[in-house]
Amino acid sequence: MERIAGALAAIAAATDDLRHGVNNSLHVHCTPSLAALWLMPRLRGFAQANPQIALNLSASPIHSDFALGQADLDIRYGVPRWPNLVVEPLFEESILPLANSAFIREHRLRRIDQLTEVPLIQSTISIVQWSDWFLNYSDKPAPDLYAARFDRAQLALDSATQGLGVALESATMAGSHLAEGKLQPVFGMDKVVRVKAHFAVYPERHAKRPSVEAFLAWLHAAASRTHPSVGRPADTSS
Repeated sequence: MERIAGALAAIAAATDDLRHGVNNSLHVHCTPSLAALWLMPRLRGFAQANPQIALNLSASPIHSDFALGQADLDIRYGVPRWPNLVVEPLFEESILPLANSAFIREHRLRRIDQLTEVPLIQSTISIVQWSDWFLNYSDKPAPDLYAARFDRAQLALDSATQGLGVALESATMAGSHLAEGKLQPVFGMDKVVRVKAHFAVYPERHAKRPSVEAFLAWLHAAASRTHPSVGRPADTSS
């Protein structure tokens, strides 16, 4: 029923578009944190460049089922093991320890080994875990216990903003948090693990749909302007 509900919602939205004279709709599915933290701040640029396209955006950690017609295009997170689909990487991200300035001052964080003595926040679905980061930058193993665990990057970042601990997260996802001074890198921007983990995914049969072509062109242009160590929109008007 859960799988069918998504297809029925897409059909209902398309029917409603047709009823109101909209014949160029686009259904995009995205992971929740990327939708909120990266995609939404840029969507005004797509709307301005493509006023003829009616965009329908849904967000869920569950991948779209293209066989059921749930979406034209999916923006997925993870290791790209999706056979029989076109998979296009979007951008490189820098994964690093982040905390608010008060937390850093309170715990006088200056050395990597101090991380074993302070509360750490775990992003359970991240493809880069604390064990991976410690393997790169410390002689000690990562702690087995965490102050909190979250299954969304946005929740992990918000909890670090509230001073709950140190989050190991993407500078791209944390772009607004960093720009507004809510979070800062604990050890600067050099102690990072770089990954490509966000992908545009779609069936090859969708590739020639005009709305899909337009969105992909815009999406890759926006991704190309995303610096892995910043993550802020360089220009939201295009």
